[in-house]
Amino acid sequence: MSNPKALILRAPGINCERETYDAYERAGANSEYVHIKKLLEQPELLDSYSILAVPGGFSYGDDISSGRVLAQEMKQKLGERMLNFVERGGLVFGICNGFQVLVRLGLLPCTKAKLEEEVTLTHNLSNHYECRWVTLQTRKSRCAFLPEGLTLRWPAAHGEGRLIATSKEAQQTLVEEGFAALIYVDQNGEATETYPANPNGAPLGMAGLTNYNGRVLGVMPHPDRSYLPTHMPNWRATQLEHGKLPLDGDGMVVFREMVKAAKAEA
Repeated sequence: MSNPKALILRAPGINCERETYDAYERAGANSEYVHIKKLLEQPELLDSYSILAVPGGFSYGDDISSGRVLAQEMKQKLGERMLNFVERGGLVFGICNGFQVLVRLGLLPCTKAKLEEEVTLTHNLSNHYECRWVTLQTRKSRCAFLPEGLTLRWPAAHGEGRLIATSKEAQQTLVEEGFAALIYVDQNGEATETYPANPNGAPLGMAGLTNYNGRVLGVMPHPDRSYLPTHMPNWRATQLEHGKLPLDGDGMVVFREMVKAAKAEA
């Protein structure tokens, strides 16, 4: 069985593509960089990949709002093709700015298999950029590749990460119907809206979303900055305690599970 191909999107302002590329390579994918200009000129390129990753950064300087410009480019030239990509079993992963792009594109949460902006990611309640380690928990969700019940430490780094829907009822629906795949938790493992455990104040602690068929995932914190054991803030203590480091950091699980799911579809 050949390794699945992962398209690592490049665009002006994206700055986490190297980490994302390396994480997928370690997970067993064949990663390739593709610039947005090339993809817009040749949309059919998407059809030769199993995974599309939209890395973090500040695409187009986050002009207008975070991820808006790149999202509009993709919607105009790639919208229907991306929906078809997901329908046929392709996997999409958006990290931080990539999550913002997928939300503004309408691919998340995409509750009705239609590109429509249903939620938004707006300014943190602290009114400034937050850069800190957070504790996350994966919940029972529609996501086809993110296991339930994991407690993870990933770093968050964003200024517009507060995920809100059109109403309190809509927010509750995202949780109850399995779209909220990842949440911020406090020291007791409970979903939290309290700062700093929740760095942006997202209602119900929502830190990541999947879509209607579980093939798309977007997260605000960075697994791409915690996929190596030496990325973890306590790695020296871990090494002293166990005499060696684990194979992976906490962020690696999502890349490994995506590649595993892509192989199963092949």
